[in-house]
Amino acid sequence: MSTIWSVDEHLEDILAAVRPLEPIELQLPDAQGCVLVEDVMVEVALPPFDNSSMDGYAVRVSDVEGASEEFPAVLTVVGDVAAGAGGLPGGRAVAPGEAARIMTGAPLPEGAEAVVPVEWTDGGTGGGPATAMRAHSDAPEGASGEVRVHRPVKARAHVRARGSDVRPGDLALAAGSVVGPAQIGLLAAIGRASVKVRPRPRVVVLSTGSELAQPGEELTGGRIYDSNSFALTAAARDAGAIAYRVAAVADDAEALRATIEDQLIRADLVVTTGGVSVGAYDVVKEALSSVGHAPRDEEGDPDTEEDAPGPGVDFRRLAMQPGKPQGFGSIGPDHTPLLALPGNPVSSYVSFELFVRPAIRTLMGLDDVHRPTVRATLCVDEALSSPSGKRQFLRGRYDAEAGTVTPVGGPGSHLVAALAQADALIVLPEDMTSAGPGTETEVILLR
Repeated sequence: MSTIWSVDEHLEDILAAVRPLEPIELQLPDAQGCVLVEDVMVEVALPPFDNSSMDGYAVRVSDVEGASEEFPAVLTVVGDVAAGAGGLPGGRAVAPGEAARIMTGAPLPEGAEAVVPVEWTDGGTGGGPATAMRAHSDAPEGASGEVRVHRPVKARAHVRARGSDVRPGDLALAAGSVVGPAQIGLLAAIGRASVKVRPRPRVVVLSTGSELAQPGEELTGGRIYDSNSFALTAAARDAGAIAYRVAAVADDAEALRATIEDQLIRADLVVTTGGVSVGAYDVVKEALSSVGHAPRDEEGDPDTEEDAPGPGVDFRRLAMQPGKPQGFGSIGPDHTPLLALPGNPVSSYVSFELFVRPAIRTLMGLDDVHRPTVRATLCVDEALSSPSGKRQFLRGRYDAEAGTVTPVGGPGSHLVAALAQADALIVLPEDMTSAGPGTETEVILLR
């Protein structure tokens, strides 16, 4: 009688065999979604200089003390400071009784202590409070020779101080950080054009079965649409991988072997779905069980030469429902990991979440490879039954505020509609044969 593996044993075996991908240096746009392998330190201050956070006028604080709409402070406008400029023309300073028209992001000119927003002035028009400045092209001299300021300001008001974000020597991003949009923005802001990361793993997903038709095709007798390859490719991308979907392969062992061999050139991980049970047409087992084991040296250890083939795929029965039949191993000259999942849609998706997603996250070099889990109270009208000795995974909807989880749909492994409505998996352990209302269970959060 063949061995029955536990869920934990199977996952432990997978994660022990999967290694993070080798680091490479990537330009920022290509590093999105990757994991940093080294700390990134700040080399330049951010902002690199004192600059204005408003469109307005750079002034000395004492010149606008006590200013009001009734008694505005009248200052001489001595020039413009635009973003990207080095300061006032000729490098002059703002002297007592003077102001410089300044734009957001422009460096604070020497002598100025604060910025008065344009809305607190007449905009240099000689009228009442302004809502905007005149365009420079309309008034190159600064809208007029004078500006009336209607409110006082404190020192450093509306000024972004040099290094107020980060300073040289600060840690910008720690090793292990995932490079997302905000991280790319920070890296660019401190002048980094590239970073050393582990690349996103390339995952090839393919379904097997002569009954599978592609969405958009007309269904003929006995055929169904291939949903697994679409769902698992999307799930691989959601996990952080670069995923490639291969059109369904018919029930032919030679065709399947040839297809997988063709895909190995672009795969860090191969995922198949279907054909792992005990039926006469379960071709994944037929195609991959015959893959030879790697040669061994005189001591009996696996030969580690680069051109040695992978040790093949081991097909197992797991103490779980759904997803009892599973396959795992490595194939090809690069020992590419392959996970063979069952073909029923729910079995396939649950198996992906439990086994494939952690493998992808391990390839990425992440420390935490699992979905978050919580404890929740089961919300049901009648007790749920669960097979003794098997860990059951039911689809559910989790209410974080109430701390409850409600099953969605029945236990059937073909119920795709219920899967689409679920945002969690309810876990009933091997020793639990019945779970009634109010039972506290483990919940795996899917979103």
